Amino acid sequence: MNRVAVLNIVGLTPRLLDGAPSLARLAHRGAAATLRPVTPAVTCPVQATMLTGRPVREHGVVANGWYERDAAEVRFWRQSNRLVAGEKVWETARRRDAGFTCANLFWWFNMHSSADIAVTPRPMYPADGRKIPDLWTNPAPLRDELQADLGRFPLFRFWGPGAGIESSRWIARCARLIETRFEPTLSLIYLPHLDYNLQRLGPGDPAIGGDLAAIDAVAGDLIDWLEGRGVTPVVLSEYGITAVSRAVFPNRALREAGLLAVREELGGEHLDAGASRAFAVADHQIAHVYINDPSSAGPAREALAALPGVERVLDQAGQRDAGLDHPRSGDLVLISDADAWFAHDWWLDGARAPDFSRTVDIHRKPGYDPRELFIDPAIRWPAARIGWTLLKKRLGFRALMRVVPLDASVVRGSHGRPTDDPADGPIILSPDARLIGPDAIDAAGVRDLILRAVFG
Repeated sequence: MNRVAVLNIVGLTPRLLDGAPSLARLAHRGAAATLRPVTPAVTCPVQATMLTGRPVREHGVVANGWYERDAAEVRFWRQSNRLVAGEKVWETARRRDAGFTCANLFWWFNMHSSADIAVTPRPMYPADGRKIPDLWTNPAPLRDELQADLGRFPLFRFWGPGAGIESSRWIARCARLIETRFEPTLSLIYLPHLDYNLQRLGPGDPAIGGDLAAIDAVAGDLIDWLEGRGVTPVVLSEYGITAVSRAVFPNRALREAGLLAVREELGGEHLDAGASRAFAVADHQIAHVYINDPSSAGPAREALAALPGVERVLDQAGQRDAGLDHPRSGDLVLISDADAWFAHDWWLDGARAPDFSRTVDIHRKPGYDPRELFIDPAIRWPAARIGWTLLKKRLGFRALMRVVPLDASVVRGSHGRPTDDPADGPIILSPDARLIGPDAIDAAGVRDLILRAVFG
């Protein structure tokens, strides 16, 4: 068996590769190709497809979150690997050779899997309202050993207004420690840095050059070190992020059509998913629309098809064509125009938005919210606001970190729909040219490529 490391550099595209000289040299030593992602081209479905070789309709990960009809709840960013149907690449490899081992470092759905080594973020949420950075690991003692050597995982640099290169550096250092201690046959390494400013600023902003240089340095150093230990690197990305200029609000359209229900709690309006005749779960440039009342299907489709920024409305036949026909999918699936993205907002007045809407709260929000990457520009002294809130928390008082803007126009990049130009989509590269041909590779083909890299 060959030892292989797959570096998932989120947001890397053929168009951006020239700005990453270490990665470009790696491609020139071997080969590079474009990747064809699944729809939706968002983290969880793409990763599940790469690791199982199955389409969305089979592995069931239809988005980063979905509506659970029996529970009448929307749940995002869950972590149990048991939510992903199908044999994972490490399970296939282990059947071929019992000596095969796999380390999964921060790829999603990483908890309670059959991977030999697992490291994934898992914050602690004490009853006093604090959120404390932490990890979940397998084996369990690895959690304390890693944070003793590397310091506490920088959760607030992994997501939120402070997200930046520090989290990718921590993961790269973690990968070195795991390699030194366990020497896994396959390492899956997630490096998210490009994801942040590509969404904040858009791919055309000059500042992206600095982000490319930063992640290129981290990845390049790690690749050189791994190759020195006889590990073959494969670099890939899940999707490309393209420029957007507007947000689309399907839930507001459904509310104005009389199909979405809200519940008033403490002065805020909360989505009542189970009582709604129709509502949307927004996830970047894709939205799953769930219809609880079959008689509302026609009015819901009519309201959404007329909404500016909606490129396509997929019914059941359209979902079959897109490979999205799974029970977890919405009754309708929306795909946005290239320059648009879907916001989950259902409130018509910002003063009536629920309290969590201005905070980083990825599990409570019934949709992905890229505004969590920003500090509200209307806050005059944000450092003072954040410091005062942290002080109150440390003193034992409950306090909300209300710094996230409601203004959706701050977002400048998004993904999820197929890119119009493959140069703006995901990429795969390796110094082993035997692994990659000249033609584009489907995301489902990544699993077999990994197996070829391991077994020849």
